[in-house]
This record gives sequence, C-alpha cells and structure tokens, in this order.
Amino acid sequence: MNMKNWKIGIVKDTSAPMLGLHGLHNAFRGLPGVEVVAHVDSNPENIQEKMKFSCAKKHYLTYAEMLDHEDLDIVVLCSRHPADHFEQIKVAAERGINIYCEKPITFSLKEADAIIELAEKHHIKICMAHPSRYALAFRTMKAIIESGEIGTPLSVYGRGKCDHRGGGEDLIVLGTHILDLETFFCGTPEFVWADITTAGKPIVKTDRAKTVEPLGPVAGENIYSVFRFPGGVNGIFESRRGLYDYDNDINNMGISVTGTAGTLAMLFDDRVNSNKRHLRISRHAPQPDGMECFEDVPLQEDRVIPAAEPLDYSLCGDPDIPLARFFMEANRFAAWDLIQSIKENRLPVSNQYNGRLAVEMISGIYASHLARKTISFPLADRNHPLGN
Repeated sequence: MNMKNWKIGIVKDTSAPMLGLHGLHNAFRGLPGVEVVAHVDSNPENIQEKMKFSCAKKHYLTYAEMLDHEDLDIVVLCSRHPADHFEQIKVAAERGINIYCEKPITFSLKEADAIIELAEKHHIKICMAHPSRYALAFRTMKAIIESGEIGTPLSVYGRGKCDHRGGGEDLIVLGTHILDLETFFCGTPEFVWADITTAGKPIVKTDRAKTVEPLGPVAGENIYSVFRFPGGVNGIFESRRGLYDYDNDINNMGISVTGTAGTLAMLFDDRVNSNKRHLRISRHAPQPDGMECFEDVPLQEDRVIPAAEPLDYSLCGDPDIPLARFFMEANRFAAWDLIQSIKENRLPVSNQYNGRLAVEMISGIYASHLARKTISFPLADRNHPLGN
C-alpha cells in the first residue's frame, strides 16, 4: 500500500515587517511522506537562503500564483498579524486545502465565526499554532492535573510577558497562549470579570494603545481578569506593562495551577534563558503564609512519529526560528497531528474552535471592563467591544 505524499505550501512574506516568527515554516520538515512544494514570499531577496529552512522546491511571488499552480493538501500561514488570516484562510478553504495557521486566528470574533463556517462548509481541517497544546511540559501538566495528583483544582493563574507591550497588546499577542492553556486545562469558561487601566485610570471605548504591530483595536496598559471555569475553578489572566526585566533575565510569562493538594507551575522559555525553564510541582496544600518547596517534574516523551527524521536543533536561533527548542518540537507534533486529523477525519488537538475561544475570551475581557460587570459566555454580542 503506497503512502500518500502530502504536499505542503508555505506562505511567509518577508516584505511585511513583523517581530520574530515561531518556526512554522519548518514545521513539516523531516516528516515522512511530506513534500514542501512551494514557498510564497513577495520579497525575492535571498530567496534561496530562505527556502533552505522550509525545504521548499519552488518559489512564488504571490499566494494566488502558488494556489493556481500547485495541488496542495496543506498551506502554512506564517503571518503573526491577525488581520492577514481571514482572506488567506478563505481562499484556501474554498479550494479544499487544509491549514496550519499562526495565532491568533484573528482579532475579530465575527471573523472567527466566519472562519469556522468556512471550515465546516468546505470540510477542511485547521490547526492553530498554539504550540503549548503540543509541548511536552504542558501535556504533562494536564496529565498530572487530570490524575488528581494536586487534588481538586481550585485556580489557574497566568501572566503575559508584561514587557513594553504589557496590557492590551500583550493580551492578544501572548495572552492568547495563556488563555488557550487555561481552557486546555480547565475547559470552556462560564463568565469573566475584568478591569483595564491606562496610567491608573479605567479605559473607555474610544481609547487606543499604540502597538508595535498591527493587531486591530487594542487598549490598556494593565489588565486584570477573572474567569469562572466548570467545577468552580477560578482562572486569572493579568498583564502589566514594564515588568519584564531584560537585564536580569526576568520573564513574567507563565502559568500555574493550584489544587487542594499541591501546585504546578511553568514559566515560558524566552530568548535569553532558553531551554532552562522546568515544569515544577509543590506537593503541599496551598498555604497563605509562605512558599512551599517546589521540585522539578521529570518529563518523558512517549509520542513517536514513525520514520521521521531527527529534529535539527542547530536551526534554533536562526532567522524566525526561536531559540527555545519547545517551538520546534511542538510545531512538528502539531504538523503531524494535522496530517493525522485529515486521515482520521477528526479535529486537531489545537483547532479553529479553541482558536476562536481565545479570541472570545479576549473580547470578553474588554466587554466586562466596559460594562463594569461580569459577562457570560458565549458572548451574545459578536462585535469587538472597542469597535473598529
């Protein structure tokens, strides 16, 4: 029986300036039965060097040209600008092409709804690049929670990176990872309450923050939000501008889950302290009067991709490939999961529905603050709370 040859197209346009990408363009590299046939970049400068990372065989200047000339199974959408995704997804979906898409799926809840309709109508699979769902540390964290080792879950607490983008920009760029992890561990939230300030004053609907990248409407320097998850679990997300300490390598981005018998905690890798973050556990009931001793949790990878080539970690730190190894590892498992989901006609672990949920939680934070009350999910008003 012949193995299907999966044909992949990469959309990675370097003509649009953006902050560092997350290695999606080499997610399918070295997977069995996979052929990266095309690489789209409207900027042809050093294109052969760029294509070395994706291992693509052909270069196209436009997305439309690639789609017209190649019979693709999957397109990889690498742009980190959420406004780029809807039209790219729409064109692929209408051709029956499956998608691996950078987060967030979009900044607009209405667009997220439309993306889901497109996927359902055209029977395609969409895998979202929320790599934490595939990362060994967070998969282990989920397994420990579900095993009951930390008792009954009480609360989950997550922070954004809290750098110069702290507040609204941090919420959509990096908070999407934290919010997605909270739902990965705890399920779909029931309601949210939030408070958002700039210079110590509550934001109003017309406020806008100047952002490093084009992200849609964004406001606030400091965000504090509380979600209620099933089983009475409280989920917190906060971001405060200016807490990131580059000089001393203090990155605030991370997540912890506290139960009646212990706590799990995990900080994200960053560009300075890459590959040194460990999943840690306290096996003591939470106490308000001090910090119990935490210990490292040993991680054991049990997933195997038959006949896959070994990952080339020497690429970590190259252009648009993060230094932290977990991105390369998680991207590979996400790519393989997408292929398997197509074969098995199931949703990928990270998909358009939980991608939309992260966007809905972001909208809920703004909606709650502006209404000065708790807001229930699903949101009745699908418009962005800040307007256009």
